[in-house]
Amino acid sequence: MPKKRSGGGLTTTQQAAKFLGVAALSGAVLAGIALPAAGALGLAAKGTVQGFDEIPASLKTPPLSQRTTILDANNDPIATVYERDRTVVKLKDISPYMQKALVAIEDARFYEHGAVDLKGVLRAVNRNAQEGGAAQGASTLTQQYVKNVFVEEAGDDPTKVAQAQQKSLGRKVRELKYAIQVEESLGKKKILENYLNITFFGEQAYGIEAASHRYFSKSAKDLTVGESALLAGLVQSPTRYDPINDMEEATKRRNTVLQRMADVHDISQDAADKAMGTPIKLKVTQPRSGCITAVEGAGFFCDYVRKVFLTDPAFGRTEADRQKLWGVGGLTIKTTLDPKAQAASNQAATSRVKKTDKIADAVVQVQPGTGRILAMAQSRPYGLDQSKHETVLNLAVDNKMGGTYAGFQVGSTFKPITAAAALEKGISPAQSFTTDSKISLPGESFRSCSNQPVDDRPWSVGNELPTEKGTFDMTSALGKSINTYFAKLEQKTGLCETLTMADKVGYIRGNNKPLQAVASTTLGGQESTPLAMASVYATFANRGTYCSPIAIESATAPGGKQIPVPKSKCSQAMSQHTADTVNQMLKGVVEDGTGTKAGLSDRDNAGKTGTTDERKNAWFVGYTPNLSTAVWVGSDGSQQIPMSNITIGGQYYDKVCGGCLPGPIWRTAMTGALSSDTPAFNPVDVPRGKSKDAGDHSGDPSGNGNGNGNDNGGTGGDNSDGGNTGNGGTPPGTGISFPPGFIGGNHGHGR
Repeated sequence: MPKKRSGGGLTTTQQAAKFLGVAALSGAVLAGIALPAAGALGLAAKGTVQGFDEIPASLKTPPLSQRTTILDANNDPIATVYERDRTVVKLKDISPYMQKALVAIEDARFYEHGAVDLKGVLRAVNRNAQEGGAAQGASTLTQQYVKNVFVEEAGDDPTKVAQAQQKSLGRKVRELKYAIQVEESLGKKKILENYLNITFFGEQAYGIEAASHRYFSKSAKDLTVGESALLAGLVQSPTRYDPINDMEEATKRRNTVLQRMADVHDISQDAADKAMGTPIKLKVTQPRSGCITAVEGAGFFCDYVRKVFLTDPAFGRTEADRQKLWGVGGLTIKTTLDPKAQAASNQAATSRVKKTDKIADAVVQVQPGTGRILAMAQSRPYGLDQSKHETVLNLAVDNKMGGTYAGFQVGSTFKPITAAAALEKGISPAQSFTTDSKISLPGESFRSCSNQPVDDRPWSVGNELPTEKGTFDMTSALGKSINTYFAKLEQKTGLCETLTMADKVGYIRGNNKPLQAVASTTLGGQESTPLAMASVYATFANRGTYCSPIAIESATAPGGKQIPVPKSKCSQAMSQHTADTVNQMLKGVVEDGTGTKAGLSDRDNAGKTGTTDERKNAWFVGYTPNLSTAVWVGSDGSQQIPMSNITIGGQYYDKVCGGCLPGPIWRTAMTGALSSDTPAFNPVDVPRGKSKDAGDHSGDPSGNGNGNGNDNGGTGGDNSDGGNTGNGGTPPGTGISFPPGFIGGNHGHGR
């Protein structure tokens, strides 16, 4: 705030500055100080004493845009992102040579004059008059700083940038008024510090610290006299004097700065001569910004972190507030990413599916009990270059967070949710049903949570093989993935109870819409995401407590201020006994069921396979008590590709199955991520009922899913990692007619 006399008027110094400012600008500037002739300009509205008074007295300085660093859980960098590559530093952390070089070449009398240098004005007028043009300007370092503030505030808007840089009397008067205020409120050292942090040094480097790293790969505090002279010389014209593109021109400019430093006695002539005789030695660090620079394939996780920041109200009340905070940057964001788990998931995701394949995969790992996302990987690299098979489509998450439009049908990986709902209702694991390989259930027996029948037409459901008929209890039906059993179990449990349990364990649709009341829900017909499925199964691992997934542990603003971050919300979705029972039943899947090729032999683990219509999606979701991992394999393009008679990752598959491709990927990810010390599941006795399979269910020993391919349509599910889920027609409540074979088929299980 400008100082005033007791009577409220400006001080004598300010009155003089006001007069000199307008007079000098109206006269000297128009006479030729770095501006066209007066006749070509005209007098701007603010180029009057009255206009000078109307300019606000206080310069509103926008926060400087800086780089944001995203860290993993071990505080190691994942990536840096920025709109402008800048790291703000204190004056004490800038080489004294750099400070002297800038002042010497830009404003040698900086410490002797105020906001305007009258000697400089007169010298410039005289020089320009002699040379007949605008060869020399008279802006002080303070005025240049004010101009840079306007340019910074303009951001990337070309119109605003042009206005901030236009050569007009109005701009000069405005800059002078603000320069007076800045001189009084900040002082010389702070002005110099701000100038060195705000100015552009070329090659995408804003501020002296970024410039030092760009050209010499060192901190600004370590710059030598020659390096300082080179960087100071860039300020006048970063493009013309760029040493990367024109070493000869850059050398001339550096030497000019060195001689100027000697002339004003900042260094001796001998020191200047020695530095001028030393060739410029660059050590360039190329600018790297954005999630494309993330290590160990963590670009998709990095982008997910950005999406969380821009969508969660914890980081700003409105979208504009959050975008502004992200754009300004300077943040340090510590995430939940575990480098060991990420490396293992990245290796797993790229080991059996290649980036050049028509098929893609996604791997997500979540920590039970905390919701922390430990890893997120895909077979295709993160990026925009399609010729390199890069993509920015995050296959692990929902549409709102950068995923596909709808997500992916999950097939039989949904069945444990139905089992949990049944157990919570008091239905015993010994509950047995005797079914044929195909059954028909009345649509009105499936009711929504408003107690309305979802359909008045029968629902036809079928198993993978005609021989899959007989009597099954809950354990054997999970192990063999019997669709008819789970259709009957959902009927007995209640569709509403099943949907309610799905909501409790965090099952969300990939299109962010509410779950629909459709009978086919139990067979995985409603699309979801790998992240959601990893979180669902983490609920079982955590003995029934669901914790919402989180990616950010802490966020620090420039200056060290902590920003509150969203926390995981945990709630009891089912009793511990129910979860323990599900865990024991799903252990059977990896021990002697459809997931035997995925199972870990050295520790307690459980999981479930899933395959959908024509093998367009294949899943394995499994867990230990301390780690839950979901693996999806399928198409990431607009057209879903049936995974039959197909080569993926160099291996031919007659029929892709959840146990023979996603399963081994899961095993690789889990083995690499887990330590040797893994807790065991809580032991519980699981009652068994009658279970007699009427058919021979042995599959192709090769595990490639060879079988008779009896696809009967339906809405999702797999048996022996296959998915014969019903006759073609309309599943109750969907209003959508599915042709025969829409979902299902023999996928084999390699037993």
